[in-house]
Amino acid sequence: MSKLYLITNRKLVKNHNFFHVISESIKGGVDTIILREKDLNEQELISYGKKIKEVIGYRKVKLMINGNLSVVKAVKADGYHMKFKDFLDKKPKNISVGVSVHSVEEAMICEEKGADYILVSHIYPTDCKKGLQPKGVNFIKEVRSKVSMPIIALGGINPENAREAIENGADGVAVMSYIMASEEPFISAKKLKENIKIVTG
Repeated sequence: MSKLYLITNRKLVKNHNFFHVISESIKGGVDTIILREKDLNEQELISYGKKIKEVIGYRKVKLMINGNLSVVKAVKADGYHMKFKDFLDKKPKNISVGVSVHSVEEAMICEEKGADYILVSHIYPTDCKKGLQPKGVNFIKEVRSKVSMPIIALGGINPENAREAIENGADGVAVMSYIMASEEPFISAKKLKENIKIVTG
């Protein structure tokens, strides 16, 4: 079944508490949360990570930590998400690893070196990457033709285009602003999940 990833950004949250958005998004169908709060120090990240684990509770939702291996261990997270360059320098052992990639070559190296999934971006136009040309679904197709590992599509994903990303070879989609900035995070997550479910039955 296609997976729905949520990348956090507490600065996008409007009228709700950050953890309320996390909780509602899980109820709506988010499968994996990537805690990505670059400006927080290690202790703050640990605090956020532990609280997210509490929110997840017994549910089978994974928590990945972006960019800080110590926090992964401290909060007993499910894995570590990293930049391609950092992955090249050193792949962590005995832990699930996701890598952000921006080319077919990077994707192939990630598979060769044993990453567990790759985040490919950016697929559609997005405010996060203003002025940068999106890669489009052909990029997903190209990557899919070269690797067998899970591909998660990122960048400008919404309920209208999520299905297209899956149909072109992605195993899941990842969003940030579509859920984090939503007035109704439960409904936003549910809409996305329903659209990627249709493809896979």
